[in-house]
Amino acid sequence: MPDSGFLALFLVGLLGGTHCVGMCGGIVSAMSMGGGAGWGMHLAYNSGRILSYAAAGAIAGALGAASMGLEGQVPARMVLYFIANLMLVALGLYLLGVSGALAFTERAGQALWRHLQPLTRRFLPVRSMSQAFPLGMLWGWLPCGLVYSALASALTAGSAERGALMMLAFGLGTLPNLLLAGLVLARLNEFVRRPVVRTISGLLVLGFGLYGFFGLARLSGWL
Repeated sequence: MPDSGFLALFLVGLLGGTHCVGMCGGIVSAMSMGGGAGWGMHLAYNSGRILSYAAAGAIAGALGAASMGLEGQVPARMVLYFIANLMLVALGLYLLGVSGALAFTERAGQALWRHLQPLTRRFLPVRSMSQAFPLGMLWGWLPCGLVYSALASALTAGSAERGALMMLAFGLGTLPNLLLAGLVLARLNEFVRRPVVRTISGLLVLGFGLYGFFGLARLSGWL
């Protein structure tokens, strides 16, 4: 994965803010109501969430590197790139209003989430940063098509370290949306739900995926 992949995942996280607010807005709002959470508490929550993304990226990067090390690594690499860009296309379509484009990925993570979700109740209502941080770590494993789209790209990172860094870049991209969601939730919700915002975001993310397919076609000699 070229270094431009870090910027691409940062932008995917940033542009996918409409999905972030939809998935995490409820818990962020509940956290705010628990004790008048300010910047520190929201930063602690989001730090835990992004740390979980990085851990998942390390796992994805290691798995991808292992598959590339097998015999016939060029086809394996092409398959991983295909999956990564297919997920970006699905995310772009979701942002454009094709609501079922990411549903299959979110169903795949439900088994793990059923075991983790009960643990989140130990930290609610949130009244301190020491509660917010582990809550964020747990919430980072919430089944989310946006996160899975980024993880598919982390599969192509080539190592656990680069996979973790790619998901760190993605997590930092999601930070502005969710940080603002905790402090000005009503206004942010109104903004990200505007059709023009979703359309522009969807087209840009879709463009990332289609550009990746173009690069894959050139790599395979089809172009």
